[in-house]
Amino acid sequence: MFNRLREDIETIKSRDPAARSFLEIFFLYPGLKAVRMHRRANWCYRHKLYFLARYISQKAVRKTGIEIHPAATIGRRVFIDHGTGVVIGETAIVGDDVTIYQGVTLGGTGKHTGKRHPTIGNGVMIGSGAKVLGPFTVGENSRIAAGAVVLDEVPANCTAVGVPARVVRRGNEKIEDLDQVHIPDPITQRFCQLEAKIYKLEKQLNEAKSERNE
Repeated sequence: MFNRLREDIETIKSRDPAARSFLEIFFLYPGLKAVRMHRRANWCYRHKLYFLARYISQKAVRKTGIEIHPAATIGRRVFIDHGTGVVIGETAIVGDDVTIYQGVTLGGTGKHTGKRHPTIGNGVMIGSGAKVLGPFTVGENSRIAAGAVVLDEVPANCTAVGVPARVVRRGNEKIEDLDQVHIPDPITQRFCQLEAKIYKLEKQLNEAKSERNE
């Protein structure tokens, strides 16, 4: 237990330049507290102490703002940075050396039974506000950009961005350019489609009136 705690604290210290001391991390970092409480909740869940498992997990939510279902599988050296608003679902699996920022959801789409939540490979980084939804795998050492909505599998060593997310980099190879400025406006596009339909209907109506007058 103490070896695992030391490992977790050293992980945070190595990844967070704002971390100053062992005591600061131990007492003040909500991500560390949430992971430690999850381990107790998960032990209770695996031993069929479901009510106690849920009690511990909900207590962790109130203390940290991070909700991890007691049945979720969390690997070693997982760092939840800041952490407010992080939600990890029941059948989610998070590998070793994963970094998760605030506002991340590892959730389901509501369309599945059984395995409903994602599997996150070792060494993955998930940016703030990202949503990973569904029973697929995010490959090892991949990066999910902040605010991305991931609905399909991401291969290993890739970077996924956007809504819905798409892979824009594989290893050091850029797959496509991401233009964050000149993005088509979906509302304008829809108005154009409606105008085209109205024009077509008016044309058909005028033709029908002409035929009737003849």
